[in-house]
Amino acid sequence: MRLTLSVLIFVTLLTGCTAVDTVGESISGITDYFSGGEDNADPPSLLVEYVPEIKLEVIWKESVGIGADEQSLKLIPVIGNGKILAADLEGVVQARSLTTGNLIWETETDVHFSGGPGLGAGTVILGSSDAEVVALDIETGAVLWKSTVSSEVLSVPVIDNNIVVVRTTDGAVIALDEKTGGKRWSYERAVPALSLRGTGSPLITEGNLIGGYDNGKLMALRLADGKYVWETSIAIPKGRSEIERLVDLDVDPIVINGVIYIASYQGGIAAISELDGDILWRNETISSHSGLSNDYRYLYLTDSESHVMQLDQRSGAALWKQKDLHQRRLTAPAAYENYVVAGDFEGYVHWLSSTDGRQLGRVQVTDGAIDAKPIVVDNTVYVYAKDGTLAALKVQ
Repeated sequence: MRLTLSVLIFVTLLTGCTAVDTVGESISGITDYFSGGEDNADPPSLLVEYVPEIKLEVIWKESVGIGADEQSLKLIPVIGNGKILAADLEGVVQARSLTTGNLIWETETDVHFSGGPGLGAGTVILGSSDAEVVALDIETGAVLWKSTVSSEVLSVPVIDNNIVVVRTTDGAVIALDEKTGGKRWSYERAVPALSLRGTGSPLITEGNLIGGYDNGKLMALRLADGKYVWETSIAIPKGRSEIERLVDLDVDPIVINGVIYIASYQGGIAAISELDGDILWRNETISSHSGLSNDYRYLYLTDSESHVMQLDQRSGAALWKQKDLHQRRLTAPAAYENYVVAGDFEGYVHWLSSTDGRQLGRVQVTDGAIDAKPIVVDNTVYVYAKDGTLAALKVQ
């Protein structure tokens, strides 16, 4: 089903820019709403019982306020200085012990957080839906400064060399001083009339800031002053309707040995030279909006149908695909040892074999959806659900 041109013009005039919330729920919903049809999206697969090959343990489980309150935000925990830090929608930020989950400090800021936290040199940086950036002291939780930016921050801030970089929903990239919050530079890019809600966090590497945009382009800016370095087209819009032409690069890029990898919704996955932006290979058969991970040789991603895939880093060829969790709104996978781990919309965390993708075990940590990529430190998996549940899990 396609949106008619007149409807798109009407929506654009009303809103200026329309953001589709989540692909699995909203792409079908928005087309059905405007075209009058029924939602024909595939239902999530039911979980099938199997004999687990591993035994899983919930080491600890705590609550961080109300979490994202079921909204689609980029509230993703970060680990540093022996702590795991997480924030909720209503402005609560917590630091907890990695090993026990015990609360080290908690700060109530009354800021509506929508992206973060990011970890700096002794600072914790978060962005808000009210166009604020907030810095906290990592040891005490004390608020160090607040700065106002151009619009909502819906990505995790990145920090390097005393520079805080945030991306806002109006297409701006803004650099702030980590110590004072003062503006260092900004770069603005037009946002398409229709895009997925959210922006990928940029990658800082070799003095450059690498980020994907909603028009399918990947761009490098110089971190020190925001000057243009290079740009390359990763995904080319196709189709007649605005929805068919969505090619958002909302996946956080990763870099491995001088090669940048990034995936796109409806635009494939590509490997790009870090030096000059040359495309080394592209696999256009894949659509993903969740994220990537890697081990020494392979890439792992969750595609738009919640199929988990293993790809060859050298060619982009798919080596296996796990389809048993179809449409369960899986997170980006996290790879470690011989496992690939992802959470789903019912609070289950699934362990797959990195060898062939088969299911090895699963555990439910909450009834709420998990949409943040799991974090792995010292073979412990940390997950954060939309309802505020923060948990540490391990294979026994």
